[in-house]
Amino acid sequence: MGLPITLWELRLWLAINAILLLITSELLYSHHGKAFMINKRRLRMAALILGVAFMITVLIQAYQTW
Repeated sequence: MGLPITLWELRLWLAINAILLLITSELLYSHHGKAFMINKRRLRMAALILGVAFMITVLIQAYQTW
C-alpha cells in the first residue's frame, strides 16, 4: 500500500507553506512594534526548515529520475 499523497503533492505543499511563512516573517520583521504575539525568529526558522525539506524532496525526485 502506497502513501496517501504522492511526492509531487508533498513538494507542492512544502513549497507553498515555505513561501507563505517566509513572506509572513519578512512582513513581521519590518514591523517594529510589540503588538504581535508571534515569535518572529521561530517563524523564520520554520520557514527555512520547510524550504530545506522542499529542496530535499526535489533532490530525491531528481535522483529517482536520473
